[in-house]
Amino acid sequence: MAESPAPRPPLTAASDQAGVGGAPRSAAAGLGCPAAKQQDDRRVTELLGREPAGQYEVVVRDSAGDPVVIRNVPLMDDGTPMPTLYWLVGKEASLTVSRLESGGAVRRAEAEVDPEAVQEAHDRYAAEREALIPAAHRGPRPSGGVGGTRKGVKCLHAHYAWFLAGGDDPVGRWVDEQLRQVPA
Repeated sequence: MAESPAPRPPLTAASDQAGVGGAPRSAAAGLGCPAAKQQDDRRVTELLGREPAGQYEVVVRDSAGDPVVIRNVPLMDDGTPMPTLYWLVGKEASLTVSRLESGGAVRRAEAEVDPEAVQEAHDRYAAEREALIPAAHRGPRPSGGVGGTRKGVKCLHAHYAWFLAGGDDPVGRWVDEQLRQVPA
């Protein structure tokens, strides 16, 4: 007997009128407010299970104001390239996408989403990340597209994070459609 799907958390794409759970899309952390940034740092550390290795901003929050997606800088504090620009940190969102992945959704997404559209998304993601690197930077640079992937689909979390943050990602859109089919 097949296990029933897990309930989907109340998430809405950033391209909708409001962000995740109705929160405003302009949810960057700590803009001019050190206390808010410290609170975000504590919460993101808790959600990741470790301290972030580089600078980031919260770009999507849930209806309670909790971080759901962070945008990383493309170079970590020690100069190491960070290929994953958008990171899904929200506990419920991450768990729900993990359940989807464990059910074979990466293979299904690769079969159902146009490979040319996926490659175009990788190219857009890489260009967005590259534009954030200072022109004078001469060290190693992140490579690949969504989550560092060069071709195809590797991590639904990375695609969904970018989609929630407003990225034009056909795989993230596919994930969102799958999650909307999960009974609440």
